[in-house]
Amino acid sequence: MNLKWMRPLFTARVTFTLVMALLMLQAPYTANAYSQRGYTDAALAEVSLASLPREARETYHLIKQGGPFPYPRDGVIFGNFEKRLPKKQRGYYHEYTVKTPGARNRGARRIVCGKPSECYYTGDHYQTFKLIRE
Repeated sequence: MNLKWMRPLFTARVTFTLVMALLMLQAPYTANAYSQRGYTDAALAEVSLASLPREARETYHLIKQGGPFPYPRDGVIFGNFEKRLPKKQRGYYHEYTVKTPGARNRGARRIVCGKPSECYYTGDHYQTFKLIRE
């Protein structure tokens, strides 16, 4: 039986598997831990307000003042569909855009708040979150 035609398929599959393994090894560690069901309470990282980018601090202060907000989508409900934040009822979280210098659109940075003392920063468009501490 001539199976030479399978060699490229086998090679491609092995290459894909090796590349994926290398990417996983090089993936940056995040402080958030997730189960298959999503968020785990004990693992959410924290960040001080002072250590956030200037634009994030400005957005945070606007949130505390109640606006005015520069982007029309500021204040919309954040669904938390990926369960990266603690589970709350629908409508609990609201998102606000953090200006990204050089971005032609809203960029990837956001602050998501529940109650006024519970705000989270994400610099990677909801992939990771850090609880903001004043």
